[in-house]
Amino acid sequence: MRLLRSLPVPLVAALAAVGAWHAAVVAFSIPAYLVPPPAEVALRLLDDWRQLGFHAAVTLAEALGGFALAAVFGVLAAAILVWSPSLERAVMPVLLVIQTFPKIALAPLIVIWFGLGVGPKLLISFLVAVFPVLVSAIVGLRSVEKDMLDLARATRAPAWRIFWRVRLPFALPHIFGGLKVAVAFSVVGAVVGEWVGADRGLGYLLLWANANLDTALLFAILAWLAAIGLALYYAVEAAERLALPWHVSMRGRDLPLGT
Repeated sequence: MRLLRSLPVPLVAALAAVGAWHAAVVAFSIPAYLVPPPAEVALRLLDDWRQLGFHAAVTLAEALGGFALAAVFGVLAAAILVWSPSLERAVMPVLLVIQTFPKIALAPLIVIWFGLGVGPKLLISFLVAVFPVLVSAIVGLRSVEKDMLDLARATRAPAWRIFWRVRLPFALPHIFGGLKVAVAFSVVGAVVGEWVGADRGLGYLLLWANANLDTALLFAILAWLAAIGLALYYAVEAAERLALPWHVSMRGRDLPLGT
């Protein structure tokens, strides 16, 4: 309900952006093949909704798969690296090197190694999304106060219970911060994978529209990608509200910065 009550502000901002877009196209007489007017893009969205919906479903499935893999692997890997500092010193440089590689450069190799199926798209989406989750989870798992850990150890709680009852709850705000970044990156990774080798998906459709100079379709595809990204982001944010109603970041979310 809080999300529904907050809709008017972004809706007004979106309408203002569309109005400014239309005004700029008319005022500067921009050709439609460069920047189509909003009405033309809206008509294209209505006319081609079946085609766009089919390809959007493919991209959404790939993004969700890559995001799920990134979330699970990122949190588990962070727990292992926090448990073993020596292992972290050995593994983190390798992970950093992999992260610095442009994923568009790695994508052709992944396609050569794993083929043209769904697997390479999931892997590229995973590689793009996993690092924010991993780093955020490591920071969160280390943010527990030492006194809290000493108290838990004084009760002779086993290590797994300390992790489950103390470290993980304290790390959840950081983990959700990483998840919100990763869910947006997962869409980018899915599109990059489709650029390299695919016959379906919004990334494939982007290449087709670009080859045919179909600018209106390009804008329609971007609208679908924006909708997918927003939906996934707010889904993670809703999960955060459900999981962390007790946290100060939730209680003071709607307060101005100076209060």
